[in-house]
Amino acid sequence: MTLAVAAVIILAALGAMTLQYRVTAASLATRQAELLAADLASFETIYDQRRIPALREAVEFRARATPEGSAIYLLQDRARTTLAGNTDAWPEGITATGEGFAPDPQQSYVIDGVTYRGVARTLPGGFPFLAARAETPALATLADLRALIWQVALGLVALSLIAGWLVSRATLGRIARVNALADRVAAGDLSARLPGPRSADEFGALEAHVHQMLDRIETLDRARTRLADMIAHELRTPLNRIRQRLNGLTGDTEALARIDADIASTIRIFDSLLDISSAEAASGQTPGLVPMDLSTLAAEVAELYAPLAEDSGMTLTTEIAPGADILGERNLVAQALTNLIDNAIKYCHAGDAIRLELSDAADRWRLSVTDTGPGVPEDLRDRAFDLFTRAERDAGTSGHGLGLALVRAIALRHGARIDLPATEKGFRIEILWPKLPAT
Repeated sequence: MTLAVAAVIILAALGAMTLQYRVTAASLATRQAELLAADLASFETIYDQRRIPALREAVEFRARATPEGSAIYLLQDRARTTLAGNTDAWPEGITATGEGFAPDPQQSYVIDGVTYRGVARTLPGGFPFLAARAETPALATLADLRALIWQVALGLVALSLIAGWLVSRATLGRIARVNALADRVAAGDLSARLPGPRSADEFGALEAHVHQMLDRIETLDRARTRLADMIAHELRTPLNRIRQRLNGLTGDTEALARIDADIASTIRIFDSLLDISSAEAASGQTPGLVPMDLSTLAAEVAELYAPLAEDSGMTLTTEIAPGADILGERNLVAQALTNLIDNAIKYCHAGDAIRLELSDAADRWRLSVTDTGPGVPEDLRDRAFDLFTRAERDAGTSGHGLGLALVRAIALRHGARIDLPATEKGFRIEILWPKLPAT
């Protein structure tokens, strides 16, 4: 954009200078024609008074008074003998056209390397007459003007590029401030704000609007978190009391067991909601995170679940790169891994394969869990990480649709990116964990 604006400015300036050049060239040509016409008019007046003798004196006077190389005046007799003038002989290649002292038509002559413009006439009685003015001054002026135009053009190019670079740097620098803020917010830090005072221009207004928007989002997020915490805390306590009272009742043992299982399942839902709320509230915050070895943890979780997968008729394979150091909270990362593998085992069938991979991905570690099970229905992919999202076909499978929501919350807590890439068959989830900064 900077180059385009600079090009438009330069082209406009060059257009204006080209127009000025043409106007100057036309003005100089007109001036030359007027001076020649004035010379011819004066010669005609003198010739009308006393004919050739007077004209001879006038030509001789004008030839002596004119600086060398600026004009040519020549009068000859019938025998081509020079009567007056500042050149000895009639120049080669010049043919007399017409009679009298009319200023038109004019011709261009090159004499001794100098370009002249004038008229060659044969006066009554056969007297050749030549009057021409040199175009050298005008051509020199135009040459100087062209050189000046090129110098100005080069200066404009340099100044436009420098000015454009400075303006773009200043503009991009201010845009970078907003982008840096957006990156921090995207990483989960809703408390991030731009430092320093804001200028009273469009960028300052944009920053103010962004801050107002973030204030509103942060307020709503805190209210949502408080509400979720309050509901979970307030309802979990009476549910625990009900379980204790059920344990003291006698009667239909099977019915009491079912009620107790339902209450336990409800309490687990509240526990998961509290975990999700806690992880989301701490998103983007480094306090509480310590260096840990993701490779070792992934291997331990895979080893723990391998027998369970085998008992269900499935295979669990791994490919784990060593030395995957990250900044994390071990219990939360372990919870995310167990949720992913537990979900894979839960929704796959005998004969399906589950694979856990951990590999180097530039500035991040890519952890993926892939299975050949039924996968996520296409209409649910956009809502896979929402709370309580479950496919109708899985109604008979235990669970509440909170597993992926919790995994996502844990990933955001650690500044990781999570994605569900498309697969030909089954389900695949990837989490890109930030590498531990080099010390």
